[in-house]
Amino acid sequence: MSGRKLPYPLFDADNHLYETEESLTKYLPEQYKNAIQYVQVNGRTKIAVRGQISEYIPNPTFEVVARPGAMEDYFKNGNPEGKSRREIFGKAIKAPDAFREPGARLKLMDELGVDRTLMFPTLASLIEERLRDDPELIHVIIHALNEWLYEEWGFNYEDRIFTTPVITLPILDKALEELEWVAERGAKAVLIRPAPVPGFSGPRSFAMPEFDPFWKRVVELDILVAMHSSDSGYSRHDAEWEGNKTEMLPFQTNTFRMVNEWRPIQDTVASWVCHGALFRHPDIKLAVIEAGSAWLKPLLEQLADVYKKAPEGFGMQDPVEAIKRSVHVSPFYEEGVHELIDLVGTDRILFGSDYPHPEGLAEPTHFADMLGHLDEKDQAKIMGGNLARLLGV
Repeated sequence: MSGRKLPYPLFDADNHLYETEESLTKYLPEQYKNAIQYVQVNGRTKIAVRGQISEYIPNPTFEVVARPGAMEDYFKNGNPEGKSRREIFGKAIKAPDAFREPGARLKLMDELGVDRTLMFPTLASLIEERLRDDPELIHVIIHALNEWLYEEWGFNYEDRIFTTPVITLPILDKALEELEWVAERGAKAVLIRPAPVPGFSGPRSFAMPEFDPFWKRVVELDILVAMHSSDSGYSRHDAEWEGNKTEMLPFQTNTFRMVNEWRPIQDTVASWVCHGALFRHPDIKLAVIEAGSAWLKPLLEQLADVYKKAPEGFGMQDPVEAIKRSVHVSPFYEEGVHELIDLVGTDRILFGSDYPHPEGLAEPTHFADMLGHLDEKDQAKIMGGNLARLLGV
């Protein structure tokens, strides 16, 4: 695990930590202790949310994990032999300390040639969807996770690891309270799920005017909003097409889900302009992480067509220009950046390796290989300068 030295600093927009079993439970108030449980099923540890076992993350202890970059060849060259995901992952490895705690992670980052990174939790992505009918409990568990993240990783570790606490939005006052809590402890970015917000009266968009006090405060605090690919609840729609009730299982092949895989992020970005939040809060900073960029061109083309036909629906403001102003995108390595640069320019592109997940790059510096056609100044922007600007570091 070593990376070559590049002529500019690397600021990775997409790194992950693996949580321990106590991450969701250590700070849960006593009356909620049974909301999250680890249970044994045929000799394997599983996570149960309110008594319901989830397979969304099949190994929630992360004691053994797929090796970093195990799927790199799969994403680059496809799967002509029709291998199973288990075959593609190959032999699992024991999770090293560097996946679990920040001190060891810094040493690994030095080996990999990564100067700084945004650090996202992994287990957190299963919480909101499985508790969408209990907004109060969502807030309780998310805050418990944030307390654990702050204790174990901090939100700014030696100005190199910027861990992203989670903000959930069902109850506006609680969301504002959580935002203040994480900001006071040094958070530079927050993680918000790209999905409709659960609520007592049903879900609704985070871009509706009722959430304006939250976004206004985000802008005042100068915090980056990272909308990282997650369980956005779209498996419910897949299930209706396929006649089953299975939850989202990201590590199993499902061709129908793969066809629509980026619909959640496309809808998320569309909501920012269709429901007006990007016009009401033009200074907000948004980063779309681990969703690639293939969805962006068709979305911008469709929005341009809708704007031509119904500009009044956008308050006579151009939705395409609003997205280009505020939204930053982290493309997948295999996609390249040529088309993305034509769409949004080099200032809106962020390097993200997804390390150490199997879907990411085994060597984060490898991302720079697709930037050889750019001058060094633009390479430096994409590989770290843009993110440093967004975080003000």
